[in-house]
Amino acid sequence: MLSFSYLLVPLLSALATAAPASHTSPNIAARSNGQANNLDLIQKLLLAPKGVDRFTLIKDDADFKFDFNNPPANSATTGLGGHTVRADRLSYPPIIGTGVGMTVGFLGPCGFNTPHTHPRSSEINIVVQGRLSTEFTLENGAKTVHNDLETYQMTVFPQGALHTEFNPDCHDAVFVAGFASEDPGVQQAAQTFFGFDQDIVEAAVGNDFTFEGKDVDTFRKMIPANVARGVESCLAKCGIKKR
Repeated sequence: MLSFSYLLVPLLSALATAAPASHTSPNIAARSNGQANNLDLIQKLLLAPKGVDRFTLIKDDADFKFDFNNPPANSATTGLGGHTVRADRLSYPPIIGTGVGMTVGFLGPCGFNTPHTHPRSSEINIVVQGRLSTEFTLENGAKTVHNDLETYQMTVFPQGALHTEFNPDCHDAVFVAGFASEDPGVQQAAQTFFGFDQDIVEAAVGNDFTFEGKDVDTFRKMIPANVARGVESCLAKCGIKKR
């Protein structure tokens, strides 16, 4: 009988290293507009009966500008492999009523935007610096679609599809992701799965594996924060030490 720990530990180890990230995290203390995270304004914008009413609620022209280099608080997700910054209705209220949103990903060498889904929107993703290796699976029974994207090449991830982006090079990569929603949402696959109760996780991997209860917490601790570092061949090529 195969040990679940024996199979999964190498997989999770390949996702993360203990080396500090060389990629600079965003300055989240400096806000690009004064209305970010303003719940009172967001409620008024959502309730405004007409577009012109929403428009007049935003008094300062500068509030229509969003700076991905100095994003508002709570809009950046940072890990060892880089960071992503999202412009959604919370961090960028002027988009309320437009039906669009955006994320910019800054991936360091071997940076890995771990497998995830967007439950409320499809995504179009264009590389503006470096290269990306991408994969997605639409649903059960669908084939896995793999593409290597050069600078200014684009792919699409359908709504709800499990997908990932990986920087295969030893220098930074940047992508821009557009969404047909002001609130596309995001759910990381591995982090979500190991957040379930122990008996659910054990049942999901099947009876062909042995699974000790103490392993659940071990695996949870090993799952890296997004954006992570991997894949092992890239780490070796770039001289990045594994965890």
